[in-house]
Amino acid sequence: MADKFSTAYAERCHLEEMKKSKLAILMKQAEVEGHKTTAAQEREARAHGEYIALLEGLKVATEQSEKLRWQLEVAKLGVGVWQTLNANERAERRAYGA
Repeated sequence: MADKFSTAYAERCHLEEMKKSKLAILMKQAEVEGHKTTAAQEREARAHGEYIALLEGLKVATEQSEKLRWQLEVAKLGVGVWQTLNANERAERRAYGA
């Protein structure tokens, strides 16, 4: 499970960084198309289909990463409960001399 989480997390991080690059590329393209102000370039870039598709991919990657992260947390909690139960059982055996 840890390997799946690390892969999903890496994909999410990659898309988060790619989002910045894609915005810059699309803003440059908007400038070439005649949008002179930074605000207009950013508006055009954020409305571009490629940017929106990247955001959808980031959404999916984040969902997968968080799902796997919480599965790992649940597994850790299960181990903790198991350790506590075993410790209690050992203490009980010592107390009663078994």
